[in-house]
Amino acid sequence: MRKSEIVAWTETWNELYVIESNLISQIFISEMTSIHHIGSTSVPNIGYAKPIIDILVVVKDIEKIDFFNGKMVVNGYSVRGEQGIEGRRYFTKGGSNRTHHVHIYQTGNINIQLHLNFKEYLLLHSDDAKKYGELKLKLANKYPDDTHKYQEGKESFVNELVEKSIKWASSHR
Repeated sequence: MRKSEIVAWTETWNELYVIESNLISQIFISEMTSIHHIGSTSVPNIGYAKPIIDILVVVKDIEKIDFFNGKMVVNGYSVRGEQGIEGRRYFTKGGSNRTHHVHIYQTGNINIQLHLNFKEYLLLHSDDAKKYGELKLKLANKYPDDTHKYQEGKESFVNELVEKSIKWASSHR
C-alpha cells in the first residue's frame, strides 16, 4: 500500500512540471491543445503536498489518446484508462513511489474548468489554501501507511473547496 507522504512545498515542483510537460507535449503534439500544472504542487500557499506532479492535458479527441499508450509506457508511465472518471485518460509514473499523474480530457469536458478554477481559487485565497495544507499534513501524520484513509479524510473539505471555487469562478465571469 502506498504511503501518505506529505512534504513542504518547493519550487522544484514547478521545475519538474516544466520538464515533464515538455516531454508530454512532444508525445501528444498532434492532439494537445493545452497543458497545465494542477494540484497541490502547483499552489505554493498550500504549503504542503504529496510530492507528485499533477498535469492536466487538454486534447482535441479523447478517443485518439489510447493510440499514444505505448509512447507513455516507454517514458515510464502506467496506463490507467479512465480510472473511474468517464471521458478521462489517466497515467501514473513512478509505480508505488509515484512522481507524476497525468489527467487528459477532451476540450469542453467540465473537469478541465473544475481543476483550473480550483487551482486559481486556492492561489487567490491563501487562508483556505493554508487550511488545506494543514489538513493534508495532519491526515498524513494520522494515516502514514494508508493513502485511502488519507484521501477519505480530506474528501469533505476538498468538496467544500470545489464548491467555493465554482461559486467564485461564476461570480468572476
